[in-house]
Amino acid sequence: MSGRTTLTARSRITWSALLPGLALAGLVNVGDLAAQDPPPPPPEAVWEWDPDDPRIGLAPGLHDAGMAIGNLERLISLPKPDPFLTDEAGGRGPTNSDLAFQGDLVFQGSYWGFQVFDASDPAQPELVVAVVCPGGQGDVSVHENLLFMSVQQTSARLDCGTEGVQDTVSAVRLQGIRIFDISDIRNPRQVKTVQSCRGSHTHTLVTDPNDDSHVFIYISGTGRVRSASELPGCSGLPAEEDQNTSLFRIEIIEVPVDAPENAEIVNMPRIFSDAETGDIAGLWSGGDHGEGSQSTRLTNQCHDITVRSDLGLAAGACAGNGILLDVSDPANPVRIDQVVDPNFAYWHSATFNNDGTAVIFTDEWGGGGAPRCRGSDPETWGANAIFTIRDRKMELAGYYKLPVPQTEQENCVAHNGSMIPVPGRDIMVQGWYQGGLSIFDFTDPENPFEIAYFDRGPLDAVEMLSGGYWSAYWHNGSIYGAEIARGVDVFQLAASEHLSQAEIDAAMSVMVGDSNVQNQERFTWPASFAVARSYLVQMQRSSGIGTERGERVATLLDQAESQSGTERSATLDELDAVAGALDEDARRAANAAGPGDARRLALLADAIRELTASVR
Repeated sequence: MSGRTTLTARSRITWSALLPGLALAGLVNVGDLAAQDPPPPPPEAVWEWDPDDPRIGLAPGLHDAGMAIGNLERLISLPKPDPFLTDEAGGRGPTNSDLAFQGDLVFQGSYWGFQVFDASDPAQPELVVAVVCPGGQGDVSVHENLLFMSVQQTSARLDCGTEGVQDTVSAVRLQGIRIFDISDIRNPRQVKTVQSCRGSHTHTLVTDPNDDSHVFIYISGTGRVRSASELPGCSGLPAEEDQNTSLFRIEIIEVPVDAPENAEIVNMPRIFSDAETGDIAGLWSGGDHGEGSQSTRLTNQCHDITVRSDLGLAAGACAGNGILLDVSDPANPVRIDQVVDPNFAYWHSATFNNDGTAVIFTDEWGGGGAPRCRGSDPETWGANAIFTIRDRKMELAGYYKLPVPQTEQENCVAHNGSMIPVPGRDIMVQGWYQGGLSIFDFTDPENPFEIAYFDRGPLDAVEMLSGGYWSAYWHNGSIYGAEIARGVDVFQLAASEHLSQAEIDAAMSVMVGDSNVQNQERFTWPASFAVARSYLVQMQRSSGIGTERGERVATLLDQAESQSGTERSATLDELDAVAGALDEDARRAANAAGPGDARRLALLADAIRELTASVR
């Protein structure tokens, strides 16, 4: 298993080595330090990094913080709109949370409601509407003319009012899911609310491949169980005292797409139960795993569930376990595998690779409100764990964590991200709160490495304030970062030694409509010269294709792209012949009878055939 991999060579660095730089940045006043008793020595660094990484020593600030960027272009930073700049959090306003997308529209969730931007020009998005509807968490998803929003705070009201709820038991409180009609995007209307016993910390929109007349919403509730006096049937008793407890389950809402007002909970599956004993508390019971391990939360909830409807699979990040579910019947998910990790404190979120042969789980050690990316923090704590999937069973392969330390003033831990559709590679962009965003390649799950990043300095030089990226997602050619305190940042990839322009062009050719990251779709690429060149460049980078064969393919692709008429037809015939030779190269490599990258040789052969068929 690998540790951290950086863009440049690493060398050991300690906090004592950082102090001069901190003084120059104004973060440490050397005179003040001399006048006081010396503080206790900082914890010793336990891993290595590049001391010249530009993310070290960034100046603090809200809108004037220092910035470092690598292999990305920042297109624009959008501030929070006026209705979301309340006095809360020292004037920074309520927390921005998760993102969803629909074509050119970007939906930014918030503890205060949601905002919609038109990003037809990603460099100049325009605010369409800001809907004030407080409720906490505010994770959003979209499907056709419907928007769904998670509501968790006890102050949330059915009517979207801002005055809150003071009574312990109240008929006006909402904890669960709001459903909005967004057919008129400038005037969203709340058309239904669905109550749940623990509220909705997050939710997952699940489509049914066999019936598009309805969708399902999986509710992941993590709040305190409500009083049965407020919502009948709720119980917060432990499993041994009440087998009908509201713990140890998720809730599933069925939503008729054409009649969302009829949405209702149709199942509350016990996905943590022991198959042999029937004990509903059948997974991790809480506590540590032995000396030197994390203390891991009891598994009585899921924080996030990511679904691959095309595969009939879901990955649940469920407090003390990572689980795999069969969701071929979306209303009745069945657990088929589970894993634990002594390095994980709280299993938070999950992301499949495009082939469904690997899944990344994140550990939200510290709950997102603590500095957990310091040099003294273990590199496998608060990190990503990468599991391979074979025969629907998971096996740990490696870890990835932000490869540069953050300060005591920056909440930082692995958080939400998505895949970037580069053909032939597994590449993910991910938010790390005030650790910024990191883009990394985990095609080899044992050796992930960073290929791009963006980071700001802490919000404050002294106090740790909550901020940074809740999530960073790819959508239709751009990367959108949901910044908790500042707003929304938009980026595009830049070519580098780690990512060619052909690979970027191929990624940008993938266009989708509704995009909810927890309802993960399989990427497919239109036939193009960029896709074929992507596979070729990847093999040339890793010596996965013979030099002569690689040069011949490159020459023919260049010629075919610039030619027309009979001249192009002749070159396309040559490319088809080369595709046949690549098939043979792939077979020989697969059987260890010849050199090369068997998987990519076969992919290149198919890409060439699709290309020639599309341009003839």
